[in-house]
Amino acid sequence: MLKKLAITVMAVAVFAATPLVTSGKAEAAGKTEIIVSAAASLQDSLDKIAVQYEKAHPTIDLVFNYAASGTLQKQIEQGAPADIFFSAGDKQMKALVDGGLISTNKELLKNQLVVVVPANSKAKLNTISLLTGPSFKKVAVGQPESVPAGQYAQQSLTTKKLWDTLQSKLVFGKDVRAVLSYVETGNADAGFVYKTDALTSKKVKIALTVGSFAHKPINYPIGIVKGTKHESEAKAFYSYLQTNAATSVFKSYGFLLY
Repeated sequence: MLKKLAITVMAVAVFAATPLVTSGKAEAAGKTEIIVSAAASLQDSLDKIAVQYEKAHPTIDLVFNYAASGTLQKQIEQGAPADIFFSAGDKQMKALVDGGLISTNKELLKNQLVVVVPANSKAKLNTISLLTGPSFKKVAVGQPESVPAGQYAQQSLTTKKLWDTLQSKLVFGKDVRAVLSYVETGNADAGFVYKTDALTSKKVKIALTVGSFAHKPINYPIGIVKGTKHESEAKAFYSYLQTNAATSVFKSYGFLLY
């Protein structure tokens, strides 16, 4: 059965020292538990892929820990259990590779940065410079320190010399799904999210696709955590995510193949 983990940064130390409560159940059922720490923007596609994979591999129990890539990076650095890391940014993967915490890794997917507004919004937005106007009182972005989408948004606004100008309007989210939620609920008039996130919601619409020249490439690298206790099973799922069966699901959610 598909399960998800919710781990906060404050709880990492405790979590790292405490065995997973689901582990005993998995072992009792004769299953091997694989923990996948993945960027929040991958949730819908990975949940669907997991159903397919577990059906074909009944001895595998996939457990997902969805959060901002920077948060996941810190968790792994501090010893939180994980078998696979799937990041929404190269920076976070590189830090773990450089730290000797990731073995096999590769670029797998690409994404696009967009600005969304509430579905019923009548505000016009054909350039991000218009975010300085009166129609946009609150603009949501991911926390740049830990959320890759927030980093790409900051880079884009800095390129347009708008980052400082918009400071009083910015509302920060803990991950890209939090930013999407702010716009969905009307707590922000616009928000920077990935195209794939925007496509999952009927409560928002894409007002603008941010030019790729304005930010670093949005790549999704995947890697096997060197400390995994289930190396062969982790490698098998890692390989499966690169097959046509899996990549067709990613593409159906708007991702591009690297």
